[in-house]
Amino acid sequence: MKQLFSVRRICRAGIIAALYVALTCSFGMMSFVGLFQFRPAEALCILPLFYVEAIPALFVGCMLSNVISQYGVADIFLGSLVTLVAAFLTFLIGKLLRETSKNKFAHILRVALGGLFPVLLNALIIPVVIVYIGGFTEGFETALIAYTWNFVSLLVSQSIWIYALGAPLYFFVYRMRKRGASPFLDGKKQLLTDR
Repeated sequence: MKQLFSVRRICRAGIIAALYVALTCSFGMMSFVGLFQFRPAEALCILPLFYVEAIPALFVGCMLSNVISQYGVADIFLGSLVTLVAAFLTFLIGKLLRETSKNKFAHILRVALGGLFPVLLNALIIPVVIVYIGGFTEGFETALIAYTWNFVSLLVSQSIWIYALGAPLYFFVYRMRKRGASPFLDGKKQLLTDR
């Protein structure tokens, strides 16, 4: 039986959270504003397909990163909560579609479905924070235009980070697990085989 809080899992969670913070904060405000959010840390949102500890790690990493956000407390808590829910749903997809398949299409489907949650939830919910905090609530049309603009912007930027950067990350982790690389496995060193 796998231990939920093994030293390996706690260390991996710490590394994921630290990477998320480093990859977000190193780009400063470019990670939060503009037509295209420069947030390569979002590629890490694919990791719950493999690791349950990635769920709290992404939540904590996002929360710490959002401390520098111009949207303040709303982004710290709501933005992080969106990441938490998306990570949990991605994890469920990972459980439903096991990684042991040798069929490459199964892995593409796993990445495509697992990446949907971080893309769609961020694109749907974060614009509400931006519209509200940004003061675009004076008229319905103004709020709708601001929401639509931010929705499209986040949909595009999240898709790029999740699929263009996250997909190669997925296949790298999968190859390392298949080869039996100890840091990528959950317990004793073992090669992944069909079950």
